[in-house]
Amino acid sequence: MVTWSSRPELRDPVLLAAFEGWTDAGDAASGAASYLAARWGGQAFAEIAPDEFYDFTAARPQVRLRQDLTREIVWPQNRFLSASLSASRDVILLIGTEPHLRWPTYCRCVTTLAAELGVRSVFTLGSMLADVAHTRDVPVRGSTADRAMAARFGLQRPQYEGPTGIVGVLQDAFAQLDVPVASLMAQVPHYVPNAPSPKATLAIIERVSDILDVHVPTTELEIASAAYERQVSEVVAADDDIAGYVRQLERRADETQLSVELDDEQAGDTLAEELERFLREQGGPPGP
Repeated sequence: MVTWSSRPELRDPVLLAAFEGWTDAGDAASGAASYLAARWGGQAFAEIAPDEFYDFTAARPQVRLRQDLTREIVWPQNRFLSASLSASRDVILLIGTEPHLRWPTYCRCVTTLAAELGVRSVFTLGSMLADVAHTRDVPVRGSTADRAMAARFGLQRPQYEGPTGIVGVLQDAFAQLDVPVASLMAQVPHYVPNAPSPKATLAIIERVSDILDVHVPTTELEIASAAYERQVSEVVAADDDIAGYVRQLERRADETQLSVELDDEQAGDTLAEELERFLREQGGPPGP
């Protein structure tokens, strides 16, 4: 079911996975993965054949015309690409379409490939519609059940219960194999449900860059994000009800940010007090 075009030799690879579908609001997750693949010079090396995993009456293949006007059928894709992040670290990107059928079998395809290539950690990328304002920073919720990964990257423990997508099932499949796996989920304004969100794409990329400690040029996305915010603001301003609702979301976001800043300040004060107490117990700070 996995077709290999080549078998790359990778160094300490991390897997990033993103899927078009239910957890891809504003095309933010699939857009982030594609953007990273392009900026990192990702090379495709394998794909999952679609035959067993899709209802083609729901996800119909597309007909395209080549330059010579011959027809080409394009099926739902699930591609694996590899790229180098540093002299000692590589990345694998899985860019796919959420399957309709046989999710456990699909996940075994992914976990088997990851095991063969020595993947030691996995991050799934996603985006969901939420009660957030388009004029504020895009929240990206990071969560993991792995304690070491949570401590290392400042991620939350999972709290969600309810229906899940392929990213949730894939996370469980890796966890069953004791491979640390985390979720990065951006929140997209629900009142802009159908428009691509470069702002959410940018937020996911910035979070990935922080976690992997790599620099990714994002000027193009920053320009697109500013245009997105301006265009949505123009539409919102034309409707008094929506404009009032967005102002409520903005106030809530500002209050939440202020609360976070106060918590951080209090945590800093507590740390300073603990340090002072420790030094007193040790007889004071060392002399020059």
